[in-house]
Amino acid sequence: MESLDNFNEKPKRNLAGLMVGGVVGLVLLGLGIWILTLQPSIEEQKVAVLEGAYKEGSPEFEALTNDIVISTSRDTVESPNAFGTISMFIRGTVRNKGTRTINGLEINVAVRNSESQVIKEKRLLAIPEKHASLGPGETITVNLTIDGFKQNDDRADIRWKVTAIRTEQPL
Repeated sequence: MESLDNFNEKPKRNLAGLMVGGVVGLVLLGLGIWILTLQPSIEEQKVAVLEGAYKEGSPEFEALTNDIVISTSRDTVESPNAFGTISMFIRGTVRNKGTRTINGLEINVAVRNSESQVIKEKRLLAIPEKHASLGPGETITVNLTIDGFKQNDDRADIRWKVTAIRTEQPL
């Protein structure tokens, strides 16, 4: 008979345990967010990587960019997506025909129309983000996606341009 009387009773809950667990969970979540905020942003990391790099306008930049050959691969694909726009998956080949090892390379990729006007462009850090370095005579492939083209955009040409370059050995 006692067991039937206890059958309809609700079990007692340990509210103190739930409260402690909730507080510990919130503290751990807050600690994780705080640690993530201490990390530098991607832009800050790119600036740090390109520190000491040669940029357009300097004679060193002109000498180094003459040794970089970038070509678009035939594997470039245009693909419609679910949003009604077109994405371009662009693959390029970067070759270092110079004598210095490159350990920092920023490239701007522009899709232009028949009148050479830029439709969309994207800047990427090819070295060291995609590859560690590019030695003399070496070749690497670079892949990127540019999204948001309209159906009627005239996507006639792809142009690559080196925007920053850093070498292991200073000029």
